[in-house]
Amino acid sequence: MQFDNVHDAPQKHIVQTTDVDEQAHNLTLWQQIYDQTSNGQFYGCIEGIDYPDSHVFKEFTQRALRQQCNIAPESLWLGIPALSTDSKINGLQVESHHFMCRSSDCEFELITPDDFDIYGVVINRDTLLTMADIQGLTLKDVSNQCCARLATNPTILAQTRTTIEQLISHNHLGLHTQLQQDILNTLVLTLLTDNHVNQQIAPSYHHRLTVVEQAKDYIQQHPHQAITITQLCQHTHVSRRTLQYSFESILGINPLRFLRLTRLNNVRRELKKPQQDKPIAVIAANWGFWHPGQFTKDYTKLFAENPSQTRNRFQY
Repeated sequence: MQFDNVHDAPQKHIVQTTDVDEQAHNLTLWQQIYDQTSNGQFYGCIEGIDYPDSHVFKEFTQRALRQQCNIAPESLWLGIPALSTDSKINGLQVESHHFMCRSSDCEFELITPDDFDIYGVVINRDTLLTMADIQGLTLKDVSNQCCARLATNPTILAQTRTTIEQLISHNHLGLHTQLQQDILNTLVLTLLTDNHVNQQIAPSYHHRLTVVEQAKDYIQQHPHQAITITQLCQHTHVSRRTLQYSFESILGINPLRFLRLTRLNNVRRELKKPQQDKPIAVIAANWGFWHPGQFTKDYTKLFAENPSQTRNRFQY
């Protein structure tokens, strides 16, 4: 399965308003009431992308608000302020190392300042639990009130913000829905995994070798598919941790690196096709490289030439 056009990619939508009540109703399937608490004309904007099992968005509100919220049914919401540390959830101050998390079972209240940007991911709860089960992960308990605000490494939060921003901003590149969905799932699992739980005993050499060979065979059998880590876990019937340990001990690299190298080589093969006329950005996106600058950097580092040079050498 190869993704040759942008029609497979979900479409970004942008909604702007100068009415605070309209802003509250513009998040799909949410039940919300926004009370404006600072002076001046209101302006709000939501940029978002809908997927089969999740929704990602960036919301801007120009005026300070008190927000009473209940998210879409059977879902889990993660909220990450873009810059400000002046917001609160259920009376808890949200600092730079915090993100917010609530399920559809819990109403919650947000206090937000003027000129507030927040990134949000809403994901189907059953989908998330299934993903965690496939990858052998134990998730944090987010059911009680004190878990409305969770702490994590600020670097991980910064990477999450960047990834969501790039997903929304670069959606026009045509990255296939499945890959975008997997990126979001991985973000949420990274933030919610309970790393204090001892997940499993290290597997034997034979088992590790079998896992790697099965994964490699699967990748070779699907040369035109941008394969995800989740698919490899499903195919090999192991957790994400076992998959990573197996690759690192057998091949000396982690599975993400292995997939990245495989994808880069597949991009190069496409660029070498005679009279290749697809835009390089689309070819790269079809293989999972949705950030053009990073793709060019990685490609050039691996092959000692940039993608345009490769294509130009094999045009005729």
